[in-house]
Amino acid sequence: MLNIVLVEPEIPNNTGNIGRLCVGTGSRLHLIHPFGFKITDTAVKRAGLDYWVHLDRTEYQNVDEWIAQIHDKSRVFLFSSHAEKTYYENDFQDGDWLVFGKESVGLSEEVLEQFENHLTIPISPLVRSYNLANSVAFAIGEAKRQLSYKR
Repeated sequence: MLNIVLVEPEIPNNTGNIGRLCVGTGSRLHLIHPFGFKITDTAVKRAGLDYWVHLDRTEYQNVDEWIAQIHDKSRVFLFSSHAEKTYYENDFQDGDWLVFGKESVGLSEEVLEQFENHLTIPISPLVRSYNLANSVAFAIGEAKRQLSYKR
């Protein structure tokens, strides 16, 4: 199982789509407050459809609360457009933590400084960034591809 972490998500539709993706891939979703919406928003439910009730989800009041329960920080991978190593170059393992920042600004320097593993998703210079739900889909897809070869 992969652990998908959203730090302070702002857009309910993205969170709903990511929740649906987690259900479909057997991944666990970790959500770190504050959110830019109420988790009961119809947009979250609409994007997650009727799958939301099947979602394995944990919420944390802040980053410190989330970090306190991580047993192996070496298996935490932060996605950032400023990272040099691509997610294709990483060797994912079952139980890894894939961490994504808020839609408007990504992960804060404070969060980035607490972990060594920073990954990027290659992108054309014509585009500033990918949609958060698409970025999570890229990452889960590659990790699941690698894990299927390790069986």
